[in-house]
Amino acid sequence: MQIRRFKQGEEAALFEVHYSAIHQVASHDYSLEQIEAWAPPDLDPALWERRIRDINPYVVELDGCVVAYADLQANGYIDHFFVSGAHPGRGLGTMLMTHILKEAQSLDLLELTSDVSRTAQGFYERFGFRVVEQRTPVRRGVAIPNALMRLELKSG
Repeated sequence: MQIRRFKQGEEAALFEVHYSAIHQVASHDYSLEQIEAWAPPDLDPALWERRIRDINPYVVELDGCVVAYADLQANGYIDHFFVSGAHPGRGLGTMLMTHILKEAQSLDLLELTSDVSRTAQGFYERFGFRVVEQRTPVRRGVAIPNALMRLELKSG
């Protein structure tokens, strides 16, 4: 396993990770209507490619395949954090979050924030994140509850 920066041309592989994480794992905590609004199968590929290039994520590669990815923005915001639905419970998320935390330290960030699904809130809490606010964003006309979570980092 290795963690590295995303490479142009891997956008479709990251979509598969994103889609499978939501449809196979988050589906335990959300309705079918919410899952379809959050991760529709017919998402515009050009829109997805721009989004992935903009967030410039780290990817976890296992046996030559991308199986997880997450980003860390300059302001400390984690926009995407997904582990393939085919690879849950194998420590990939822990490895990726550890990498994100080390990167945050090297950037001297004071806090990390993320809008976290119901499914991932317990995972984030294990790393010290706390819920700041429960939210109900609307995507494609459907409310999909999540929580703004924050982790205060020690400076120096």
